[in-house]
Amino acid sequence: DPSVTQVTRNVPPGLDEYNPFSDSRTAPPGNVKMPNVPSTQPAIMKPTEEPPAYTQIAKEHALAQAELLKRQEELERKAAELDRREREMQSLNQQGGRKNNWPPLPENFPVGPCFYQDFSVDIPVEFQKTVKIMYYLWMFHTVTLFLNIFGCLAWFYVDATRGVDFGLSILWFLLFTPCSFVCWYRPLYGAFRSDSSFRFFVFFFVYICQFAVHVLQAAGFQRWGNCGWISSLTGLNKSIPVGIMMIIIAALFTASAVISLVMFKKVHGLYRTTGASFEKAQQEFATGVMSNKTVQTAAANAASTAATSAAQNAFKGNRM
Repeated sequence: DPSVTQVTRNVPPGLDEYNPFSDSRTAPPGNVKMPNVPSTQPAIMKPTEEPPAYTQIAKEHALAQAELLKRQEELERKAAELDRREREMQSLNQQGGRKNNWPPLPENFPVGPCFYQDFSVDIPVEFQKTVKIMYYLWMFHTVTLFLNIFGCLAWFYVDATRGVDFGLSILWFLLFTPCSFVCWYRPLYGAFRSDSSFRFFVFFFVYICQFAVHVLQAAGFQRWGNCGWISSLTGLNKSIPVGIMMIIIAALFTASAVISLVMFKKVHGLYRTTGASFEKAQQEFATGVMSNKTVQTAAANAASTAATSAAQNAFKGNRM
């Protein structure tokens, strides 16, 4: 057949020798194209800019769990602190109750201590360091006022016209030492002891005035009874040793002002973490005033007097 003969003539060379069932890895004929084998490399997805939603949820859950653990630890610490303070109070009651221990005075002294002070018993652990620093600041200012007396005395020795400053320095020491302790340190101590908003506000108000006093003392205006910078430079013109002594005291007054400002900011930061507020301060003030026996007696007397006068006026009106 002519068609069969034409097909056999057009067979590519080498096709007769190709065996598809052979195990040998011989290359196929040149004109036969092998099919493309797909790549076995796994597909790699490009990272997106935003993580999937489930990743954000997992992160939020982890943050919430960490916050809960932190709060639980804080509550456990407060519970342990309350338990410790309760045990210490019980031991004090067994020993005969609290006894005033400040200022520390000899037993045979005619006047006894006026206050009770124990940081480990009254003040929570997280606030003890701050209250101690404020107590040391009060002592530092007291020592500075005491040294100010000797500075003004030396100034008075080299300049006879400075008698007013020497007298006022004694007055400031006798006035500011007890007033600062009672008016701002004890309210601060009581505020951290009982978490009192009203005591915090009393402390802030008085301590701002105290800071202004520190600044004026550091300035050292003449005839104000303070060895500040202005007085020190004036005394330096009279006597170099006296001027140096007054400069040291002026530096102590300046240090008191700077430390007072730093501690004021620190106490204010702690105050904001305690949950105190002006509304709570008003409630505490109202509760304290109404529970005061003197106030109750005065209110009862005023009410009885008003009722009596009203009854008398009504009786007189009926008779007329």
